[in-house]
Amino acid sequence: MIPAYVHFCWIGSKLPWAYVYAALSAADTGGMERIYFHCTDELEDGPQKRALTSNPKIILSRLNPEYELTIIENLLGISSGRILDIYNTTTTPVQRANILRIAILYRYGGIYLDTDTITTASLRPLLADGTPFIGAERIVWPPGVKESKSIRVIARHRTLSLIRKIFRHIPKGWKGFRPLEVFFPLGLNNAVIGAPPNDQWHGDCLQEMVNLPDEKKFKRFALGTHLMHRVALDAKNLKIYNPSVFYPVPPEISEHIFEKTKIVNPYDIIYPETCIVHWYASVRTKERVNLISPSYIHDHKEQDYFSALVAASIQNLPNNDGNFNSVGASKAA
Repeated sequence: MIPAYVHFCWIGSKLPWAYVYAALSAADTGGMERIYFHCTDELEDGPQKRALTSNPKIILSRLNPEYELTIIENLLGISSGRILDIYNTTTTPVQRANILRIAILYRYGGIYLDTDTITTASLRPLLADGTPFIGAERIVWPPGVKESKSIRVIARHRTLSLIRKIFRHIPKGWKGFRPLEVFFPLGLNNAVIGAPPNDQWHGDCLQEMVNLPDEKKFKRFALGTHLMHRVALDAKNLKIYNPSVFYPVPPEISEHIFEKTKIVNPYDIIYPETCIVHWYASVRTKERVNLISPSYIHDHKEQDYFSALVAASIQNLPNNDGNFNSVGASKAA
């Protein structure tokens, strides 16, 4: 079975408020037993850390990559130091997180979430049959398309890219984009993945990392979505959820989550089956991260969907000091 654990992974000592809300919403709304916030560095003391440690479900876990990856190598029979060498050679936190998320799930099992997520409903149904899972999203450039020599294929995807760009800029463009989503190809996203311990698919992903040629290992997406997509093609026991479950607002279009509007109902922008909203901090919303704070959520919870979803998914919002001694927003009915 998939244990009722949620895992986050953070590389660095400074944690923005935007990512604190990922853990708090998972703890308050996800219906899980434990929320592990794995950190490769000691988090700096401050209101963000205080808010996390104040929630009894959240466990700050100091992660030792060398120790964990060595154990994984032993479990999989991979030559000592092979995965660790890849980890130490990577140059970005994203690449390192791609390795750690799979290693953590393979060893402990549970659900891994990226920190740019908001949990909006119980995650328990995802555990029901113990099947490992991943989610699909609507994208423009699936693996291999950019390398296509077909003029027709390239022209089609450039047209899709233009359409997405137009709706990204139109006010409330997420609404107009929805009827067109069916024309956009599906791609796997590893921001939300789940599995029981020692799952074969995740073991195969770790083995595939080792097998990649050195010249390909460190290209963008090579250790992440492209690798998982390639291994998924041969997976016999893998559930792939529709975009509406984890990715109700696609990449680029996700910018509308922060668009100011007069009337905000947080459930307008998600689907009845949505349990996680991934808001793509690495795409168009990256610059928003440093703007988000408890004051921001308080001031915008009736003006933008991000703040409304946070307020609806966390029973008692922390204040700027990381304390919960002020009245927070109640979870929406």
